[in-house]
Amino acid sequence: MALNFNHYATEGHTFLKDYTKQMDMGNDTDKAGRILTSVLHALREIIPVEESLQFIAQMPMFLKAVYVNGWTVKKGKPKIKHMAEFLDLVRQFDGPAAINDFEYSDEVAEEYVNTTFLYLRKYVSQGEMSDIRDALPKNLKGMIYNNLTF
Repeated sequence: MALNFNHYATEGHTFLKDYTKQMDMGNDTDKAGRILTSVLHALREIIPVEESLQFIAQMPMFLKAVYVNGWTVKKGKPKIKHMAEFLDLVRQFDGPAAINDFEYSDEVAEEYVNTTFLYLRKYVSQGEMSDIRDALPKNLKGMIYNNLTF
């Protein structure tokens, strides 16, 4: 099987443009890319490794690359039990840009998280999203559950 990196790059670019539009960010693909990366990296920190592997198995190559970039598997998971804590973790992964990207607002950040999971349904089955939901702490299940009912 030959690797066609140009194809992956084209798919990734098309995805990012559409995702940016869904996030209502105009043409700011840099901001959208940072937010997508931050949400995916925060998710991988709190779900089991096995669930992460099942999740990325359904993703196209360009999203797999985003998800695993910089990933080191750790024995202990952070104790994230509430949405505010998850949003703080997302912001940590966004680094200094988080101040501008999330506009100092948990409401904006939560909307970005919800839109991201809704958009990922294009690639990830409802069954897998349900499995991820089941792996989340009780108070975080809503970020997936809300997006399964469409």
